[in-house]
Amino acid sequence: MHWDGFTTMERDVRAVVGDPRWTLLPPVTRAHTLAQRALVTPDGARWLFGAHARWYRLDRVDGRWHLSAPPAHPAVRAAARPSPPGVAIPPVLIPTGPDFAYDRGSTQGFVGPDVPHEITERLRALLLAHRGLRREDFPLDGSVYQQVFARDVASTVAAVWGTIMWCAYAPAFDGNEVMLSMFGEFLARPLPGDDWVRWLPMGSLDALVGLYAERMRSGAGEAGLRLAGLMAETATVLRADPRFRPRADALIAMAEPLLGSPWLDQHAMPSGAVRQAWLARCPPHLVPATLPEWAPGEHFRHTLYDLVEALGYTAARGMDPRAVAASLLAADVAGVCGVSEPAWAAPGSSYTAQVVTALYPWMDDELRQALYLALAEPAHPLRGCWPAGGELPPGLIPPDRETAAALLGSAYATGLAWCALTGTPAPSEGFAVCSAVVKCLIHQRDDPRPQEAADRRRPDLDESGSWLFETSNSDISSLPPL
Repeated sequence: MHWDGFTTMERDVRAVVGDPRWTLLPPVTRAHTLAQRALVTPDGARWLFGAHARWYRLDRVDGRWHLSAPPAHPAVRAAARPSPPGVAIPPVLIPTGPDFAYDRGSTQGFVGPDVPHEITERLRALLLAHRGLRREDFPLDGSVYQQVFARDVASTVAAVWGTIMWCAYAPAFDGNEVMLSMFGEFLARPLPGDDWVRWLPMGSLDALVGLYAERMRSGAGEAGLRLAGLMAETATVLRADPRFRPRADALIAMAEPLLGSPWLDQHAMPSGAVRQAWLARCPPHLVPATLPEWAPGEHFRHTLYDLVEALGYTAARGMDPRAVAASLLAADVAGVCGVSEPAWAAPGSSYTAQVVTALYPWMDDELRQALYLALAEPAHPLRGCWPAGGELPPGLIPPDRETAAALLGSAYATGLAWCALTGTPAPSEGFAVCSAVVKCLIHQRDDPRPQEAADRRRPDLDESGSWLFETSNSDISSLPPL
């Protein structure tokens, strides 16, 4: 039987951590157990399958373990061998047990595979039931959603929208997505994007919780609890789609307890720590879904890991998915920040250098080097991975629709993550890599045929406003986190 060290050790660690006795072992025993299952590859790199059921690579430069997707090439995986004794395992890398139970859902984007009709119809019903409530009872004043929605829109509509945006793994949606179209009559401005895709910013838990907290602090407790219940109900609908499920489950766990215990957040109201109170209610096995809220660096690491996995198909074509991912990251950084040649690499010499310097601590030495080379040397082979003429190079074109959708979702999530980590505004027209991937999907879209669209159309919500899809960058440049 063919030996694959990474598959073998991952299976072994999962079995050990899945044993009920794992949590009863003293920390030193658990660390020793993991150390016995570390791997070393022919290049001398050491690997460990640890916390969050993911792989880590020991950085030979800084001596730290970095979250890092494992090599995909069969020859490298087959040559991996158990690491010699003496590997120190930091406590943060030791699985707790619940972290291995986390359901990561799907990294696919919402272009190509549209949101299923059953979900959009249930969301439509929620909007119909809550759109007509009095603005006086559910105001948007003081909320970031005041810039997104028209003046006469109640915060119940914003609660449904905000839940969708927060639960989405990567909020890049097909331009004709029914779920977005049903909000057309409520929006105050066009959504960012182009003819094919709405490139939306990552959802904000602060903004979402703020709708509820404002009502509670104003003495309108019943309205506040209704908003929290609506968020939980919307998340319950969304979780049927694996692209929403992880964060939907986390939001349900944070909001739903209020319906039975409305006093839960009273202690946090005076200090404005309601968001922290919600995050504290998130159970251990769902905490990874909230990483963007409290650990942007770790969130970037995980999205980059997803991107490497989405590029796994390139290994069969003789490429290294890890190096390709670093090159595509470089292409997006250069596209957003520009490249100042030849002195960009000197710390502080350009905005690009500042961004890259901020990303370096969250990458292992191999990925850092690939990122540096792709940015600093125009003639380097890694530049061959960059989109040209708005299209992916032939060697990177995904083999099928599902792979292309996963690449789109992970690339967009990675783009939003590094922008959030470095304080860089995300481009309203999308990242270069994502835009190129879309071209692999636009001829395989899920839009219903004309007759199906006519059959499904409902007169209760206006979805015909073409202004929704008429993008004006001047209108949306200040669109806040949703």
